[in-house]
Amino acid sequence: MPAPRRKPLLLWEPFPYLALFVVLLATSFVRPGAEPWLFWPLIVLLAVTLVYLVISIGREKRGANPDQWGNLLGLDDLTLVEAPSADREVRTVVPVDGAAHRQSGIEIARTQGGPEQTAVLVPRASRWMARRYRVGVQLVGGQRPRHAGYLGQAAEERYVDRLDALRSEGKYVRVPARIVGDGRPFKVELDLSGLDETA
Repeated sequence: MPAPRRKPLLLWEPFPYLALFVVLLATSFVRPGAEPWLFWPLIVLLAVTLVYLVISIGREKRGANPDQWGNLLGLDDLTLVEAPSADREVRTVVPVDGAAHRQSGIEIARTQGGPEQTAVLVPRASRWMARRYRVGVQLVGGQRPRHAGYLGQAAEERYVDRLDALRSEGKYVRVPARIVGDGRPFKVELDLSGLDETA
């Protein structure tokens, strides 16, 4: 089954706020002296929207691992599938997209774990306010995982369905990673040569 490419509208972070705004806007046109068949359903809709907003805020603060944006809190409760470098002459090495925006985390990971690390690939990751799902890259060479960016488009299209199928079983793939550079801006490269051999 193909992996979903976008968040459902009801799970999109701004949606509860937009729904509340629309309902509040509608209530500004309906006065308390209006017909009961118009006024009371609108009040019920407003109450339902407020409950939905509270539930959404609660869901954001819950400590799931990975969280709803694909960030890892730790590795202790995860089942990891190792995808070490394949023994071949040509390896599949891909750069991580968005590393330029994650320099602090990458620098901390490099300080704690050195340039040669591993990374966990987390499907269904996303940026806040974005509906598009990506495959997140979490460096795990230091004391705790650090978000380094996302798989590039070509690599994502090739591997996302397999990674998402493993995610549905509660498994996440760990691949070799390398932080390139002695100072900012750092780049991150992943060795995906062993990913073709993972189940």
